[in-house]
Order: sequence, then C-alpha cells, then structure tokens
Amino acid sequence: METDHRFFEKKPKVFKFFFKKLLILSSVWLFLTGLLGFKPEWGFWAHRRINRLAVFRLPPEMQYFYKKHIDYITENAVNPDRRRYAVVGEAERHFIDLDVYGDSAAVLPRFWSAAVKKVGEDSLRKHGIVPWYIQTASFQLMEAFRDRDPKRILRISADLGHYIADAHVPLHTTRNYNGQLTRQEGIHAFWESRLPELYAADYDLWIGQAAYIENISEAAWKAVNHAHVASDSVFLLEKQLSESFPQDKKFSYEPRNNVLVRTYSEDFSRAYHDLLKGQVQRQMRSSIEMVSNLWFTCWINAGQPDLSEMTKFSFNETDKKAEAAEQRSWWRRLLHIRPESEE
Repeated sequence: METDHRFFEKKPKVFKFFFKKLLILSSVWLFLTGLLGFKPEWGFWAHRRINRLAVFRLPPEMQYFYKKHIDYITENAVNPDRRRYAVVGEAERHFIDLDVYGDSAAVLPRFWSAAVKKVGEDSLRKHGIVPWYIQTASFQLMEAFRDRDPKRILRISADLGHYIADAHVPLHTTRNYNGQLTRQEGIHAFWESRLPELYAADYDLWIGQAAYIENISEAAWKAVNHAHVASDSVFLLEKQLSESFPQDKKFSYEPRNNVLVRTYSEDFSRAYHDLLKGQVQRQMRSSIEMVSNLWFTCWINAGQPDLSEMTKFSFNETDKKAEAAEQRSWWRRLLHIRPESEE
C-alpha cells in the first residue's frame, strides 16, 4: 500500500521522532525473528532452565548463596544473547566452526595464546572461540571468588552457564549452523528451541552432586567435540524425515504473542525428536552437569572462600538501575539510537 507523505507533513516533530523510532524497532524485531530465528520466548527457556537446575547440584557451602540469588542466575542466563548483536566481540563467544579447520581441528591448540600463534587471532574470532572463552570466564569467576565480590560472582556465573550450554549445541559447532548450506534453513531454532519447548517437561534433568574438574580446558574441548560429532545426525535425520514426510504436514501455524507464526508441526517435531533418540535431553543434562561442575571448580580453585559472609548481600536499587541501563544500552547500540541525553 502506498503511503501518503502528507500524513507526516501534518504531524509535529515529536510525532515524527517517535514514529521513526517505532519503524526502527519494528524493522530490527523482524530482522531478529525472521532472519536470525531469534525467539526470546522460546530459545531463552533452555538457558534459564540449565542455570537454574545447576544451582541444586552445588554443595551446601555454595548452595545457600546461589539459592538466594537463583532468580538472578536464572534470568541473567540469557544476557549473552541479549548483547550478542550489540556488543563487539560478544557473538564469537557462543560458537566454534570446527568443520572450517578440517582434519586440523583435532590438533587445534587447547590454550588461547598457542592458538593465536598457530592460527591467528582474526581467523579464530571469525570462526568462534567458545572453548577458549569458557576457560577465560572460568578464570574470571575464580578471581571473583578470591576477591569475595558477590556481584561479579553472580554475573560471571550466569554468563559462564550460557557459554557452556552453547558449547553443547551441535549447531554451534559448524558453519552450517542454520542449515543454510544444505537447504535446511530453520533447523537451529528447531533443535535448540522448538524441541525443548515441546518435550523438555518430560526430560530427566536431575543429576547428582557437582564434581571437581581437573582440567578445565580439556572439559571445554570435550564438550564441543562431542557436540560436533552429534551434528551429523542432526542434519541427516532431518533431511531423511523431510524426504519421507508429507510436505503439507511438516509445518503448521501457531499463535505467538497474538501473531500467527509458521513453525514445525507437532507431528514432524515428534517424529524428529524420536529419531534423535534422546539427543536433546542428553545435551541438556550434560550442560547442567558441566555448569555446576565449573562453578564448583572455580570456588575450589579460589580456596573455598566462605560464602556465608555474603549472605546479607542483595542488589540495591542503584544496582538494579545500573543493570537496566546497561541492557537498554545494548538495544541502543543495536538500533544505533543515541542516549536520552543526546535526544
């Protein structure tokens, strides 16, 4: 439909300003939901669930502090995704394209300095750095424990849980991350969001007590390598099912936030989930296990500081306002909107 430009000419400047911002917000939202498959109300669920359940595996000496702040640990599990398109250097922390390196992937240096020397920093960052960044974030958490800094402990714990969970997603280990190279576009959100949304309520995600990790680097690389091995079946089984499944039954339309959206049908999702034989559940369980194990390991490596000294800590209004302002800044950077002081 053609727009009458006179509609805008008759409106005051303040109306034009807000209308312009609305157009920008709408465009970005369509970009994120459409092109990137960015669905906060679905994809964020698994990250929150993983962090929350990891808290219950901690020993009593840690659990009291973490349980008191379990809502923070849960809600802020999604912060890395909130800022990944707005903060330079964030996106590369979520994945690693192991298939880019071919046979040499098996001999990639396990430590960052050696990897930079062998491959080059620009190339590493272009193809993802999640196993190396898990090591970096673990060191940061250990330092936060040593400094007895509750704000940093909670913030880094929440972030670390996110990166560990991402390292367990097969589609975070390949350059064909969304099936765009094999005409399977949308498979990323299908595996990571749609399947957990439908079936995770029946998963057995309760695991025993957290255990100490002797070698953090080895654990991080084991996670991504195991996930990468599983990526072949992710693509192959979906393709085989698509070839045999009635095409008019593969997708359906469901209401989401008062909008009718196209998604994989429940019948197709159930068939694919069955073919995967518990793969999504296994990866979620492994994520929960590693998250709590690394929190525990960082606390041990820091000398097991007495967290009971922090029991009175709580985020005050200044902290909450600062956090809200930071999250707004991520959106402004994404939208290229100037701060309020410049408007």
